[in-house]
Amino acid sequence: MDINLELYKVFYYVASTLSFSEASRQLFISQSAVSQSVKALEKKLNQPLFVRSTKKVVLTPAGETLLQHVKPAMQMLSEGETLLSSGTELMGQLRIGASDTICRYFLIDYLERFHRDYPDVRIKITNSTSIGCADLLNNGQVDFIVCNSPNSRLSPHAPEKTVLEFQDLFLVNKKAFPIKEKLSLKELLDYPILMLSPRSTTSEYLHQIFAAHGLRLLPEIELNSNDLLLDLARIGLGIACVPDYMCRKEKELQQIQLKEAFPKRKLVIVKQEMLPLSQAAARFLEYFHEAD
Repeated sequence: MDINLELYKVFYYVASTLSFSEASRQLFISQSAVSQSVKALEKKLNQPLFVRSTKKVVLTPAGETLLQHVKPAMQMLSEGETLLSSGTELMGQLRIGASDTICRYFLIDYLERFHRDYPDVRIKITNSTSIGCADLLNNGQVDFIVCNSPNSRLSPHAPEKTVLEFQDLFLVNKKAFPIKEKLSLKELLDYPILMLSPRSTTSEYLHQIFAAHGLRLLPEIELNSNDLLLDLARIGLGIACVPDYMCRKEKELQQIQLKEAFPKRKLVIVKQEMLPLSQAAARFLEYFHEAD
């Protein structure tokens, strides 16, 4: 394929600024040259990339799609230039997608170590559910994600590495619900269940587990925060379902023992399928290979 990088560079600046004149100023070329480059790229792709008017410039749907792919490529090129011109010290940006729970209870120690080892690298963390993180990855907004698996939004071909196996626990304030014996999943449904919202891998997983036993899971409360689920369980509003790795220091709540075996899940690191990792991302991921 004949790729003219200069055309894509001009497109990137126009798309980023939504201004032909501002792109011209930043690129140090004439506005006419910017316009001609955009027209040449549109002709090459046989697609209009911008809607132009006297007042504003707007990306077309095709332009939006192209920007999602050009933006990470341009950022990586810029980062490469910075690294090569700055000597041997690692610089640039590390872009991670992860949920609040995973950041707080799993990633925080790795982030602290990386920041200590490479203080000149800017760390950008985008919080979302594990399903939302898959969208961030697919859109090129992050270098990699750390998320729950299974995850319905991940490509089966996406390169992933398991970094932790965990168990989902049902925790209860036994003063509010004096449960002494093991419960079946059916018996568990007699109590108010507190769990993550439907747009989460945890919700998908739990509904599948209960459905496999012929049961319909109807939670009392659905939230976007595991920490808040624990808070509500502590004041006796119900039984919270949360991952075990965030409960190692939990003293107020007790685990409910289940009669049925509950399968474990995994935390995985998933990177983009087609794009190479930035040097900062590759160095961060080396921490997880040390334990292999």
